[in-house]
Amino acid sequence: MIADSVRLALPGEAAAIAAIQRRGWAAVFDQATSVELLSGVDLATMTESWAAAITRPPLAQFRVLVAVSDDRVVGFAAMGPSDDPDAEAGADALIAEFIVDPPAWRHGHGSRLLNACIDTLRADGFSRATWWVRSTDDILRRFLVEAGWDADGAHTEVAMTADGPHLKLLRLHTAI
Repeated sequence: MIADSVRLALPGEAAAIAAIQRRGWAAVFDQATSVELLSGVDLATMTESWAAAITRPPLAQFRVLVAVSDDRVVGFAAMGPSDDPDAEAGADALIAEFIVDPPAWRHGHGSRLLNACIDTLRADGFSRATWWVRSTDDILRRFLVEAGWDADGAHTEVAMTADGPHLKLLRLHTAI
C-alpha cells in the first residue's frame, strides 16, 4: 500500500480527474445548477480536456496535481499564472480548480493537496496565490481562511451557461 500523497497528474489519470470533477460539481452546486452544468458537457469531452491540460499545458507554469490514496486518484488541483486583470505578472498565481472526491472528504486529502499547490507555486517563483470562491461556499472559505487565506475585496459574477444561473464569486489570496 502506498501512503496518501500528492504528485503531478499522469495522462492516464484524465478520466479519473474528469469523473471526480463531475461528482464534485454535483456535490457542491444546488441540483438545478449541477444538472445544467453537467448536461452541457459529457465525461468524454472533459477527459479529453484534462488529458490536454496534463500533456500540453497552455503555459509552462500550468500544473495539474492529483491527491492519491491507495493507488487511486481522490482529488486534483489545476493552477498556474493568474489571468486576473489586476494580477502582477510573474508574482500572482491562481488555483483555478480544486476538488476532492466527495467520498474522500475529511481524510486530509484537501490539506495535502493545498500544501502541495502552495509548494509548487512557490517553486515556480510566485509570491502570491489567488482563488475565486463561490460566495455561498462557507465550507471551502472556512478551510482556506484557517489555512491563512483572506478575502482581498475583489468579487465578480459569472454565468455558468449561456441561459443558466449566475454565480457570485469572491477572491481569496495568500502570500506564498
